[in-house]
Amino acid sequence: MTIAISGASGKTGYRIAEEAVKMHSKVKLLVRQRSRIISSLSKCDYSEVDLFNPKSLDKSLKGCSSLIIATGARPSIDLTGPLKIDAIGVKNQVESCKRVGLKRIILVSSLCTGKLLHPLNLFGLILICKRFGERSLEGSGLDWTIIRPGGLTEQEDNLDKQGIYYSEANQQEDSSIPRRLVAKTCIEAFKSNESIGKIIEVTSNEELEKTSFKKAISGFKMTVE
Repeated sequence: MTIAISGASGKTGYRIAEEAVKMHSKVKLLVRQRSRIISSLSKCDYSEVDLFNPKSLDKSLKGCSSLIIATGARPSIDLTGPLKIDAIGVKNQVESCKRVGLKRIILVSSLCTGKLLHPLNLFGLILICKRFGERSLEGSGLDWTIIRPGGLTEQEDNLDKQGIYYSEANQQEDSSIPRRLVAKTCIEAFKSNESIGKIIEVTSNEELEKTSFKKAISGFKMTVE
């Protein structure tokens, strides 16, 4: 069983890959051309992939059992980035999964996705584009989970002291979460059939009581598209 991780050279993507490796899963890194792969993942298979080339996507995903999408537009003066990466890029990955017979997808999205009146939309309507990408997944007929994290931090210490607040879609609007905890959440979602068909928002802080992922989401409604 091979887990493909797109955006695996990014700040969240490489952490997801590291957590998958800890689970003793076979991991395939999908990265942009000339991307740097950190040393902790040097033994993983990887493929340079073009999100806008169906043949490239299909070749990279062939033989994989699941995909975790951690691609995202980088800050740039090119305001079409979110449209290209978060909307069309996600849609292209979903379509490729359907062509190659890959059924399980987890997408890392964002808190407040779909909201128009939000400061983040000054960057190429990024939250609107992310919602377009989410909808591509929701209507795909595949076994999907969407993770919507709050503001992402680089914190790596004292993570064991933080509790995670899990909620259904459109319940949280602010707060943050370390990228490492987002990565761990993706792996928990991957391991749990309870997460299929659900949008899960996540933030964290040291004041929250710890709870298991499976228990936290057990009552969440499935999104019907």
